[in-house]
Amino acid sequence: MKDTPNSPERPELPVAAQIEAVLFVAERPVTVSELAKLLAVSPDAVEGAVAVLTAHFAGRGLTLQRLGDALQLVTHPRAAPAVQRFLGLEMSARLSPAALETLAIVAYRQPVTRGEIETLRGVNADGVLANLVTRGLVEEVGRRNAVGRPILYGTTFEFLRAFGLNSLADLPPAGDPCPAPTAPAALGAGS
Repeated sequence: MKDTPNSPERPELPVAAQIEAVLFVAERPVTVSELAKLLAVSPDAVEGAVAVLTAHFAGRGLTLQRLGDALQLVTHPRAAPAVQRFLGLEMSARLSPAALETLAIVAYRQPVTRGEIETLRGVNADGVLANLVTRGLVEEVGRRNAVGRPILYGTTFEFLRAFGLNSLADLPPAGDPCPAPTAPAALGAGS
């Protein structure tokens, strides 16, 4: 008798294990609703499994990253140096103080328009914003329903990865002094 995937000899894996497997092979972030549909479970069951996975990955080499409703399995930021050495990757490009300032505005005020960024910074943000988009740290997330329909910008999964955040909720409160940098040295301020 041949084994079927859900036979008593081969019971189905728990939802958390199935989500882990899907996120492991996914080439992009996967939403809670996509996972619920794929696994034929409720979004609440997915959220419960995500909580189990988050606890499972605590202190490990992988972590579960979340941006809104989307999830992604990524290398833990503290494991990044070892992975970079293994892959022979060198981080050489640094973000300027202007880029870090613009990135902070986007992170804390998203979605935000270029005009709003320029009002806060007091200078033109075209070049800096284009640089952040090119690096994949910021992306277009929509258009404001106003005259000219200006582009709205928000942070990306790459932003979370680069700064060692699991979600935007991990950002320090806006009024607090910044703690010691946890971003890779290549993303700190520099020349």
